[in-house]
Amino acid sequence: MVGLQSVSATTIAAETIALLREVLPRLARITVFIALGVFLANLVVSFGLIRYIAGVAGYLTRPANLPDEVGTAILTTAASTTAGYATLAEYRESGLLDDRATIVAVMINTFFGFVQHVFTYYVPVLIPILGFHTGVLYVSIRAGISLAITIAGVAIGGVVLSSRNVDRSALADLETGHGNGGSADGESETDGTADDGESDDAEGSPDSPRDRAREAARKTAGTLRRIVPRLAVVYTLVIALITHVDVEALTGVAEPLTAALGLPGASVAIVAVYSLDTTAGAVAIAPLIGETFTPRTAVVTMLLGGIVSFAVSTFKRSIPFQFGIWGPEFGLKVIAVNTAMKLVFISVAITGLLLAP
Repeated sequence: MVGLQSVSATTIAAETIALLREVLPRLARITVFIALGVFLANLVVSFGLIRYIAGVAGYLTRPANLPDEVGTAILTTAASTTAGYATLAEYRESGLLDDRATIVAVMINTFFGFVQHVFTYYVPVLIPILGFHTGVLYVSIRAGISLAITIAGVAIGGVVLSSRNVDRSALADLETGHGNGGSADGESETDGTADDGESDDAEGSPDSPRDRAREAARKTAGTLRRIVPRLAVVYTLVIALITHVDVEALTGVAEPLTAALGLPGASVAIVAVYSLDTTAGAVAIAPLIGETFTPRTAVVTMLLGGIVSFAVSTFKRSIPFQFGIWGPEFGLKVIAVNTAMKLVFISVAITGLLLAP
């Protein structure tokens, strides 16, 4: 009995260590992205640069009936999806945006989230694997899908949003650091700002660069305190669960889809691999392009793999990320909207590719 307990304890310890090795690097990486991105966004607000940056994104936010300042989060997404979402979460927490306005902003974010991956993944990795013709076609289609979701977000915002969905007084709180808007976790920053005004700090004025940077750091710390613990808990639970679940069985749904679309029989295996790992799927299909697959059917197969992968990627990535950023209730709404929009526009793209002469 003692021996069995010892073995069991050893197994549990080993599994715990393996789990921590999986969770901690991922959590550390995403925490760095949040900290840097949100701190830079807060600096933009503190130094008043937001009016210049927001002017660029205003072409999207104004038709959607969103404040120009939301453009900061949208443009931040092009550098870091995590930071862009965290900035939007801060706007929602402060009361600047209600849930409906936040959903519209998330939709508009889509294309800008895609842009960063063009330079970090699609151009340096995927296009060389697939070849120029197929690679450019695939990336162009994915860019078109993301852009279509962004445009749909602008159009929907223009129809469903009004001044009732935006509290501009909360924007003043964000800019000055007063009230709930000054901290992502809802703690008032009023006292801290007042103390700065009476400080004997070498920089003197409450408008000094040091004070503004300090204010941005305080806001960033609040965002981290709110988001990172949730991310840690959810990532740990999800990774622990998928370790004991056969996610590959989920891709069995691809077979009737590939048959109905008239794709080669090999597409089932490609979809299964692609749905679990994009790069592995690209490597698997690349040698078959020109023989088993045309560039067009290869792209359709990969897009189909993207649809099938939603069940896997939502569980492995979207739930931990979105729940960590927004919390379970609103995070579920964001996942539902993102998934629905992607399904709709990927389906449109597949139909267009199959019907094109």
